[in-house]
Amino acid sequence: MKTKKQNKSSAFEKFATNVSKAAGSTTAFIGAFLIVVAWAVSGPIFDYSETWQLVINTGTTIITFLMVFLIQKAQNKDSLAIQLKLNELVASNEYSSNSLVDIESMTEEEMIIVQKYYHKLSELAKKDESIRNSHSIAEASEQHERKDKSRTKLRTRNITKK
Repeated sequence: MKTKKQNKSSAFEKFATNVSKAAGSTTAFIGAFLIVVAWAVSGPIFDYSETWQLVINTGTTIITFLMVFLIQKAQNKDSLAIQLKLNELVASNEYSSNSLVDIESMTEEEMIIVQKYYHKLSELAKKDESIRNSHSIAEASEQHERKDKSRTKLRTRNITKK
């Protein structure tokens, strides 16, 4: 059961996501472009007055200020979703290091050490004759069978524990 606070948060998240998507659309760009064109065309009518300039400056400043927070909210949610998906992939692979699951909490120096490790792996992979040798259909089948056997062992262990 959701509390009122969760419902408000959810409503704001939906609003932020929808506004971010709409703001990035072609229609939004064309609309903003037409507003700027209309403002520019109206310049001679208002003798390019300070008030005429203030209208566009104030409007764009307010919209930019509000959009920064909406887009950041939507971006934070997207980033968290991507982190969780990547964490699931790392945690589910028996050969990957579980220390990578929480890598965002590492210091920059620790991340550089991990980066050097993967750079070394990349260098070793480049020594292979071709990408076809390192990523073949046979290799994919072998990997699938290995994971399937591993999952079967886990299921068997879990059943016998119960």
